[in-house]
Amino acid sequence: MTACSNKISQVYIPEDKIKQKVAELGKIISKDYENKDLLLVGILKGSVVFLSDLMREISIPVSIDFMTVSSYKNSSFSSGSVDILSDLSTDISGKDVLIVEDIIDSGITLSRLVPMLEKRNPASIKLCTLLDKPDRRKIDINVDYVGFEIENKFIVGYGLDYAEKFRNLNYIGIYNL
Repeated sequence: MTACSNKISQVYIPEDKIKQKVAELGKIISKDYENKDLLLVGILKGSVVFLSDLMREISIPVSIDFMTVSSYKNSSFSSGSVDILSDLSTDISGKDVLIVEDIIDSGITLSRLVPMLEKRNPASIKLCTLLDKPDRRKIDINVDYVGFEIENKFIVGYGLDYAEKFRNLNYIGIYNL
C-alpha cells in the first residue's frame, strides 16, 4: 500500500490480478474486432488508467476518444442524473465503438449515454468495464466485457476515486467512508 492508504481498509484486487485480467480482455477484444474499425471511448476520468492499459493489450489498430460524464458529484452515490461535461471529438458513424468504463454499478450513466451514441450511426456499440457491481444496478445494462464482478463495497484506486483522490493507486482498495 502507499502513504495515502490510511483511508484504505484492505487491498481488494491487487495489481497483479488487474494486469492479468486486462491482458485477457485485450486478447478477447483483439479477436472480436479483427478487421474492424474499432474506436475505444473512455469515460473520464475513472477509465483513463484502465483504457491506457487495455489499449496496449489490444493487438489490432484502435483509435481512442473520450467523454466526460458525471453522475456522482463528489459523493459515494449516484445523483440519478447524468451530465455530459465534454463530448466526443470523433465522428463515430460506421465505427465499432467500445465504451470503456472503470466501473458499472447503477447503470444510470450508460442508460443515457448508449442511446445518445446510437443516434450517431456507429456500426456497433459495446461496453467494457473493469469492474461490474450488479447488486447496485437500477437499470438493466448488458455489459459485453467484464473484468471483475465485485461486491457492493466502496472502492478506490486504478482510476477510481473518492472526491478526486486515490485514482493513482496501482491496486483497487476498499475505502473507509
